[in-house]
Amino acid sequence: MIEIAALFCYNLSMKTQERSAAEWRALLDKKEDEIAFLHRQIDWLTQQLRLVRGQRFGASSEQTQAILEQVSLFPAVELGSCEKMPEPELEQVTYRRRKQKGKRELDFSDLPVEQVIHELPEAEQVCLECGGRLHACGHEVLRRELAYVPAQYKVVEHVQTAYACRCCERNSDHAFLRKSEVPAPLIPGSGVASPSLLAHIMNSKYTMALPLYRQEQELHRRGLSISRQTMSNWIIYAYQHYFSSLFQALHQELLNSEILHADETTLTVLREDGRQARQKSYVWVYRTSGDAVRPVVLYDYQPSRSGVCASNFLQGFTGLLHTDGYEAYHCKLPQEITVAGCWAHMRRKFTDALKTLPKDIRARSPAQVGLEYCNKLFHLEEDYAKQGLSFQERFSARIECSKPVAEEFFAWVREEQEKNPVPKSMFGAALTYALNQRDWLMNIFLDGRLELSNNRAERAVRPFAIGRKNWLFCNTPHGADASATIYSIVETAKANGLRPFHYLNFLLERLPHGYSPEACLPWEETAQSICR
Repeated sequence: MIEIAALFCYNLSMKTQERSAAEWRALLDKKEDEIAFLHRQIDWLTQQLRLVRGQRFGASSEQTQAILEQVSLFPAVELGSCEKMPEPELEQVTYRRRKQKGKRELDFSDLPVEQVIHELPEAEQVCLECGGRLHACGHEVLRRELAYVPAQYKVVEHVQTAYACRCCERNSDHAFLRKSEVPAPLIPGSGVASPSLLAHIMNSKYTMALPLYRQEQELHRRGLSISRQTMSNWIIYAYQHYFSSLFQALHQELLNSEILHADETTLTVLREDGRQARQKSYVWVYRTSGDAVRPVVLYDYQPSRSGVCASNFLQGFTGLLHTDGYEAYHCKLPQEITVAGCWAHMRRKFTDALKTLPKDIRARSPAQVGLEYCNKLFHLEEDYAKQGLSFQERFSARIECSKPVAEEFFAWVREEQEKNPVPKSMFGAALTYALNQRDWLMNIFLDGRLELSNNRAERAVRPFAIGRKNWLFCNTPHGADASATIYSIVETAKANGLRPFHYLNFLLERLPHGYSPEACLPWEETAQSICR
C-alpha cells in the first residue's frame, strides 16, 4: 500500500511539472472570473436584501431629499426651471383681505343645529344686591359639539288596499273588487331587502372596506339575523339584473374618451373552473384622464394577466393609453392605441437603486444623476401647473423645456451603460429599463393632456386593494364580477362628486322599475341634484 501511494504522488508531481505557464495562467484567469462572478452575485443579493428591508421597515415615500453642497447636474438651467418659459406676472394687492370663516365653521354649515340652553335654577334667579327678580337678557354660544346619532333600522310594511263597489253590493249577486298596485320587491322571494338596506350593505363593503362577515356580526348585535351568504346573494342578484346594463353604459362612455389610464392588480378566487384556489386572478382598472368632463373608473375581473384581456376590453377605443412598463400593453393592444409610459416608474428604479447603497455614498452614485433627471421633469410639470397653462400651452412648453431634458437623460443612460455594463445590479437594471421603455416614455410629449405618470390609475387601484386586505378573496367568478362592477359604480360616483350610498340607493330605487341606465348615469342632472 505504501508503495502504491508513493507511486501515485510521484505521477501527480510529474503531471504538475508538465503543465506550461500558459495553462497555469488560463487556470488562474478562470478562477479570477469565478471569484468576480461570485462578488457580483454577493453584491446583487446584498442590494436585494437592503431593498427588501427598506420596503418593509423604511419610509415608502419617494420624495427626494435635498443634498447640501451638491454640484448642479444642470449648469445651464437650474433644477425645475426653464429659460424659455415666461415669468408669471405679479400684481400688487392694494385692498385688505377679509378674514375668512374657520374651516370647522364651514364644515358644520350643512348640519342641523340643536341648542342646549343652560339656565339658572329658579331659586337662584334673584338679584344679590336688591333682591329683585332676574330676567334673561342675552345668550352666548360658548362651544359647538358634534354629536353622533346611531344608524336606525325600521320595518316598512307595504299594505295593499282593496276597493269594492257598494252599488254592486246592493244590486248584484257579486261585488266588483279592485286592488291597488304594489311595486315588486327588490329581490324576488325576499321581502326583507330594500333599496336603502342593500345600498348600505354595498356602501359598507365597497366604500368602507367592511367585509360581509363583520356586517353580519354587527347586524346580530342589533338583533337582526341576516347571514353573509344572504347578503352575498343579494349583491350578485343586483349586479346581474340591475347593474350590468349600467356598467355597459359606463364602458361605452369610457371607450369614447381620447385618453385613458390602465393598471392591474391581483385577486384570489376560490372556486374557479379549471384553476386551483391558490392561483392568482386579476382585476384590470381603466379610467379616464384628468381632463375628462365625465370621469369614469371601471374594474374588470379576468382570470389571467394576458394582454388579450386589455385588448378585448378596449375594443373600439382609439387614442392614448397611460400604462406602466408591463410588456402586454406594448405588444397585445390594437394598433389604434398609442401607449404612453410612466416616468414615476422610471424614477422608482433609480430610487430603489439608491436605497441599496450606504447613505454616505448615495450622493456620489450615478443613480443619483438619473434620479435628478427624472426629478427635473416632475419639477417642470409643477411649474406648468402653477402657471395654469392650457393643454396646448403645456404641449408647447414640454417640447421646448421638458423634451430636451428627456433626450439628454436617454443619451446619459446609453453612455453610462457602455461605460459600466453591469446588468445584474439595481443600477444596471434601471439603465436597462430606461432603454427598453424609451419609446413609450417619450410618447408623453405627443399631447399636452397626457400626464407624466400613471399615478391616476394606481390611485384607482388603491380602494380595491384596501378592500381586498379585509375580505381577502372572492368565492366564485360571479362574486368577482359583481365586486368589480360595484367598485366601478362607487369609484365613478366619487369621481363625479356623488356620495356613494346615496347614488347606490338612487340606482336601486330606479333601475328595478324601468328607468334606463342612460338616465341614471352619475353626471345626469337628476343624480347630481339628489346624490351630490
